Amino acid sequence: MGGGMGGGRFGGRFGRGFGGDLGGEDFTRGRKLTADELQLVILALLAEAPAHGYELIRRLEERSGGFYKPSPGVIYPSLTYLEETGLAAVTQEGNRKLYSLTEEGKAHHEARNEEAARILDVLSRIGARMADVREAFTGVNDLDPTLGQAFHDARFALKSALKSRRGAGADELRRIVAILNRAAAEIANPASDQKTSDE
Repeated sequence: MGGGMGGGRFGGRFGRGFGGDLGGEDFTRGRKLTADELQLVILALLAEAPAHGYELIRRLEERSGGFYKPSPGVIYPSLTYLEETGLAAVTQEGNRKLYSLTEEGKAHHEARNEEAARILDVLSRIGARMADVREAFTGVNDLDPTLGQAFHDARFALKSALKSRRGAGADELRRIVAILNRAAAEIANPASDQKTSDE
């Protein structure tokens, strides 16, 4: 089974990856949890309470405010790996498996608890920021059903444009910063825009 916990059996490489510089803000630019990180987070959730696979998916979705919802095809291989390495135990409940930590799993979680907490904190903060954006534009579709999609498309276009300029030189970055600052000013102060167009 691939995607083990870093170097060695439980060696781990946490601290350089997701939470290394603060906290993995690059996650907002398409960053996904590695297999190691996901396994560490699953251990943290199982330390709180035993769970079925779909419960873990739901709990991760809730903790991240809907931002991160791993698929069954991601969760179950990780759970299988944790079981095979002796970190998680399985109890069969009808057609479902209930996962819980073994003593070895508890010890491993305690040794890596800070890394897991940092990852969960990043997910929570990103989810909160997304919730703020959604709240700011609540009702857009009520005003005009086409506006919601248009707004989404515009945000996606901006994100894609910025991504395409990764690795640009200093002059190009200064140009992009100036554009973003102008756009922010126009969005924040539409009244002055309107006044200028009226004149």
